Amino acid sequence: MNYRHAFHAGNHADVLKHVALLALCDALTAKPAPLFALDTHAGRGLYPLDGNSALRTGEAEGGIGRLLAEAPKQPAIGRYLAAVRACRTEHGPSAYPGSPWLLSHALRADDRIAACELQPEEAEQLKHNFERDARIAVHQRDGYAAMKALLPPKFGATRYNRGLVLIDPPFEAQLEEFDTALGALREAQARWPQGSYVLWYPIKRRRALQPFYRRAATLPAKSILTAELLVRADDSPLRMNGSGLLVLNPPWQFDRVLSETLPVLARTLGETADASSAVTWLKQAD
Repeated sequence: MNYRHAFHAGNHADVLKHVALLALCDALTAKPAPLFALDTHAGRGLYPLDGNSALRTGEAEGGIGRLLAEAPKQPAIGRYLAAVRACRTEHGPSAYPGSPWLLSHALRADDRIAACELQPEEAEQLKHNFERDARIAVHQRDGYAAMKALLPPKFGATRYNRGLVLIDPPFEAQLEEFDTALGALREAQARWPQGSYVLWYPIKRRRALQPFYRRAATLPAKSILTAELLVRADDSPLRMNGSGLLVLNPPWQFDRVLSETLPVLARTLGETADASSAVTWLKQAD
């Protein structure tokens, strides 16, 4: 999988991730206390879908392109489409917002965001895109290392007891990336147990993920769920047939939002009759 997200911006995996991210932000901001958000693999935060990279793959047409055309009447999807339109009002008709932009859009004036990107060119563009937003600190560094350095979050005398961590790695290491991510999640939970954590992962063949599910269920979070969207059957190891989110400490009723939203995404973005979705609890609080 090519690391640079510009090739994949706006595809079905981005739609899943970004619909859920906005729903999570809305759930967390329903309470007045300030939040901290850490985006560990932030990319550049803003992408032109008429650029060479996006046009080369055409993946956005089967994701945000199809969703904008059909505009299903579902609240969480409507929230996401409104955010995309707001981004285009600000940055042009072909712009697509990455997760840093969506965090800046959804969070409040007293919330804080740390966005990490290791690739120098991408990190430089990330800094440029958000240089006017004082809430966002851009770090050119490894996102997993940042989880150790920045959690628990504190800015000056202010400690942030609430917030989220989004982990969206490139999975260039394939299945080995799961080991790295789960180890980082276990350590981060020890530092900041009250935070909500979201790990995005690709799905080629779901049965290959069974060891990941078993290990994820042993993490020390009080509650853990997976949310998955497949646009075709998970029977090919050669392509990404769908993707999922591992969510630790989801807010109250967040599972209900996903359960109502993902079937609509599967119907809208599905490429075959085998398209499907699932929200599954790996662990539930008593």
